[in-house]
Amino acid sequence: MNDNEHLLDDKKHIVSIRLNNSDRIAVRSTAARLFVRESELYRFAVYHLLNRLHKLHDDACVGSDLLPLFIEFKDELNTHLGLKKHQLFKIFNGKSPHPEKFVSMADIELLLLPQHAVRQRLLQMNEASGQRQADTHAWLVAYLREKYHFTDQDLEFDIESIDLGLAESD
Repeated sequence: MNDNEHLLDDKKHIVSIRLNNSDRIAVRSTAARLFVRESELYRFAVYHLLNRLHKLHDDACVGSDLLPLFIEFKDELNTHLGLKKHQLFKIFNGKSPHPEKFVSMADIELLLLPQHAVRQRLLQMNEASGQRQADTHAWLVAYLREKYHFTDQDLEFDIESIDLGLAESD
């Protein structure tokens, strides 16, 4: 990359977003309480979100590698982005993951269903019966953990793996 290309990459861009009035008031009051400009709070929010979704930036994360992320953000991604099952299927399996990382459509649908429907679906699945729990979310997590062989550590928000820009790297 030459110097001109690098300068273009470092250039900041103006972006327009639509917010409802209550969100705008909340941003304004939060910025005032933090003694920062609203624009700084928006940049912080975008930077923080992109860091939380860091697995989506990594082309090596495919298939079941993405399940912990989608479990963590299940309700938010469904509510605010309105993702459909075919979109999620492409997100998980579109980069041709190894067969052991392939996420089935039935499991993708579980990520989109409301809690009561998740429970009903899990009750109907023989492979989920061994992980049955009273709490539906815990049952879903246990089922997916067992089926796709990920650990509790995979499900934890790993603050050390995310650079929030608070310290300079070596």
